[in-house]
Amino acid sequence: MSSVSLEKFQEASNSIQSAFNGGDSIIEESIKDTETEPSEDITAAPSEDSLDPELIKMYNEVVAFLEANEMTAQASVEYDQDGIYVNIQESILFGSGSAIIAESGESTLNGLSDLIQQFENDVVVEGYTDDVPMNNSIFSSNWELSTGRALSVLRYLSEERSVDPTRLSAKGYGEYHPISPNDSEENKEKNRRVNIVLVYDRQGE
Repeated sequence: MSSVSLEKFQEASNSIQSAFNGGDSIIEESIKDTETEPSEDITAAPSEDSLDPELIKMYNEVVAFLEANEMTAQASVEYDQDGIYVNIQESILFGSGSAIIAESGESTLNGLSDLIQQFENDVVVEGYTDDVPMNNSIFSSNWELSTGRALSVLRYLSEERSVDPTRLSAKGYGEYHPISPNDSEENKEKNRRVNIVLVYDRQGE
């Protein structure tokens, strides 16, 4: 992961802390390397020869669940050595500039909560935005919007669907980890997303 200047990190940290009134937080902030973008093919994965068979088994189980429950139009899936990533587009979960979960989002999260309950892995909810500046009465930056959305999903899973809160954490990446260049409306839409990550615990490491 690339290093981030102390000044930029402190600015982002202070912004998030202010937005949530400075209380104890379950939100973990970080910035991933923006120079290397993931493949736009969301089902692409590293060579299976380099990955733990248990991780590949998990991936196949997640794919089978989405297909069996007719959820492939609402969520897509990929994996790497760190876990399974279930990608949900903003248009399913939220209105523009909002962190209030829409009815369609609740339906999708209800299904995904059943998937989550099939595993014992920790779960990280990751929020992402496009690069359009955010400044409304609730969120003054994309940092806050992405984190607010991740936290909304986390709270829904815990409070409405009884997912064990000790398994859950949330991250907001703002605009800083796009999966496509922000050079068209179609690509911007791809970048506005939430990932639900089933964290893979590599035993013995």
